Amino acid sequence: MTAEGEVATAAAGRAEAPPGTTAGEEILRVEDLVVHFPIRSALLQRVVGRVPAVDGVSFSLGAGETLGLVGESGCGKSTTALAIMRVHEPTAGRILFKGRDLASCSKRELHDVRRNVQIVFQDPQGSVNPRMTVDDIVGEPLLIHGTGDRAHRRRRVAELLDLVGLQPEHANRYPHQFSGGQLQRIGVARALALDPEVLVLDEPVSALDVSIQAQVITLLQRLQEELGLAYLFISHDLSVVRHISDRVAVMYLGRIIETGPRDAVYRMPTHPYTQSLLAAVPVPDPSARHETRALATGDAPVPTAPPSGCRFRTRCWKAQDRCADEVPELIDRFGHGHPSACHFADASPDLP
Repeated sequence: MTAEGEVATAAAGRAEAPPGTTAGEEILRVEDLVVHFPIRSALLQRVVGRVPAVDGVSFSLGAGETLGLVGESGCGKSTTALAIMRVHEPTAGRILFKGRDLASCSKRELHDVRRNVQIVFQDPQGSVNPRMTVDDIVGEPLLIHGTGDRAHRRRRVAELLDLVGLQPEHANRYPHQFSGGQLQRIGVARALALDPEVLVLDEPVSALDVSIQAQVITLLQRLQEELGLAYLFISHDLSVVRHISDRVAVMYLGRIIETGPRDAVYRMPTHPYTQSLLAAVPVPDPSARHETRALATGDAPVPTAPPSGCRFRTRCWKAQDRCADEVPELIDRFGHGHPSACHFADASPDLP
């Protein structure tokens, strides 16, 4: 199934899209995104190598839907998010928002586009200025983009705080006076200040207690229904991703190795890495599993020297000589509507 087909399949039952777009209509597309970081010598600062943090990633996001991007720490998820925001400059590839390539935009052009694509960071404390009040933090995007006068900005900040479940009178407080969950709500309010159409959520609940995670996820779902937002939801927690996502993309060492509708990927994983990730998810009754699933062995290879061929082969129980020689294509081998990049992919039985 093509990326366009996945978007259409996942569109049913979602919230209405923002004005000017249709639910399920493609709003963001990433094509062959590459982000390499140079390695420099200590003495002369010469480039002696490169780290392929993201190496040919492609996906699409429809208006009003949630795409979950999952994988182990260090696989390139956050780098992908920061490249979309142009915090990291892409080495190659295209990032298309409604057909406009963000990767080639000038700083002035990017300034205009950024009001439509905003980000919520992983660390709620590290993403705010401790010397600024909440009023200044949430209202800063409005100030940068020249939206309204001071009175208008204060009214808008009060509206945003109420929208994310905080008291408007808290606007004069400082970050140290809030809990982690409250700070993340402030981060969400700041991201919504300019009425964006896409939110990039980079591990938005991983730094929070479990009970607070549930509250923030519920908030994000409510905001999506009310505002018709599209989410790129990045996480290493497969349980959270399953709860909130319409489609899922599994990432390993800078590449997407399996993707498709949420239920198809979770119930019928075909790539060994996806199978090992799901096998590691705790379940209330482990004896309910249909079979004992193999787990990936060892640690992920060093990013500066990824394995040839299939990058997962050094940890895979199915690896053969072909895996070292040929890079597996990301294709749909079984007609289940989700492609995977494995020479020996298999359609696994449903997971409990």
